[in-house]
Amino acid sequence: MGHCDVFEVSPVCPLPAARQEAPDFCALIKANARYRHIIGNTPAIIYSSVPSGDFRLTFVSENASRVLGYEPSEMLDDPNFWFNHIHPDDTAQIFSSLAMLFVEDQRIYEYRFRTSDGSYLWMHDTLRLIRDPDGTPQEVIGLMTDITGRKEMEDTLQRQAEEQRKLIEQLKMAQAQLMQSEKLASIGQLAAGVAHEINNPIGFVSANLNTLGNYVATLLEGIQLHQCLQGGALPAAMAQEQLRSFEQRADLVFLSEDVTELLAESNEGLQRVRNIVQSLKDFSRIGESNWQMTDLHRGLDSTLNIANNELKYKVSIVKQYGDLPLIKCLASELNQVFMNLLVNAAQAISERGTVTICTAREGDKVSVSISDTGHGIAPENLNRIFEPFFTTKPVGSGTGLGLSLSYGIVKKHGGDIRVSSAPGCGTTFTIELPIDPASVLAQSSAMETTGEAS
Repeated sequence: MGHCDVFEVSPVCPLPAARQEAPDFCALIKANARYRHIIGNTPAIIYSSVPSGDFRLTFVSENASRVLGYEPSEMLDDPNFWFNHIHPDDTAQIFSSLAMLFVEDQRIYEYRFRTSDGSYLWMHDTLRLIRDPDGTPQEVIGLMTDITGRKEMEDTLQRQAEEQRKLIEQLKMAQAQLMQSEKLASIGQLAAGVAHEINNPIGFVSANLNTLGNYVATLLEGIQLHQCLQGGALPAAMAQEQLRSFEQRADLVFLSEDVTELLAESNEGLQRVRNIVQSLKDFSRIGESNWQMTDLHRGLDSTLNIANNELKYKVSIVKQYGDLPLIKCLASELNQVFMNLLVNAAQAISERGTVTICTAREGDKVSVSISDTGHGIAPENLNRIFEPFFTTKPVGSGTGLGLSLSYGIVKKHGGDIRVSSAPGCGTTFTIELPIDPASVLAQSSAMETTGEAS
């Protein structure tokens, strides 16, 4: 068993006569007392133990009683005191690696240690192996620091981080739901117009088919009459009279011309329906949820076809398309941006106006500008138009999400969206998109990482 030696120091240091010739002896005793005082009042517990077996404690600083509630002598008398007071859940990781102390000469552990009242404190323990000049392990010096407060703070931060992670997931889900709601709102807003665009050609194709059906019935009647004449089933005079009557009633010259026109009109109407359906497919890009090389002009044209009923009664579309390369993007999401901007432009025009679409290539980027001759945006609203749920439209006329989601989609592509407007002078939205967003997004991520490191 090891014992903690305690030195009593009196204010006066009487020296034996034989020691009077050693004037530094009193100073040595005072210095020793000073060192013990310092050690006993440090925040950390200093201890030593044998470098083998059960690591029996051979010295414990006096502040152990203040930190742990044990007297140093109590800790020294129990050869298994250290191991017996470590939390059972923490002993395995200490036992499994303690042998490395003799290889590395130092080990650091964090574990829970039982105090005199039965509670546990988190301790940061640094063990250092001391060797003699021959390299033989001599003793282990340890430094135990109470880090319970830090651990509690770490646990609190970890819980907060987990709560934030869950909140971020919920926000992402809410954003996705809002985006889907906005898409549905756009589709709902345009559904009547799309239905009208489809019903118009279907209506006259249906009428043409009815007319063609009557023409076919007339032609079948003529074929039957011709067969009767060929077979001699009627007297010649009667047959001739029937034939003249049929020709006057049928007006075959007009019929032949009208059939050709009806067929051409019907084909044109069916082609219009086919174009609208194809535009719907191009707009939504069904089955294309991955980043793909896309023609922005095709996306703009399909969006114009979908929004045609919303635009055609008061907007003249002017296309000023430049020479654009294919860009890598999520086409359906960009089409949603185009839809939001075009519909907003149409709604900003009171009676008749013009919407101009300009595209151009600028180095490794492309730009799409959509300008209208509408009433413009007030200066106090320019800085808020991309805020979620902010809208200048009357209640029930807008969700306030279109521009906010458009902003998010453009940023997701590594691009930028700007607006310039003045009351009475119209509005221009300009979208800049990288041809290859991966390089821009990677560069942005690298800059953020560098900023955090600095």
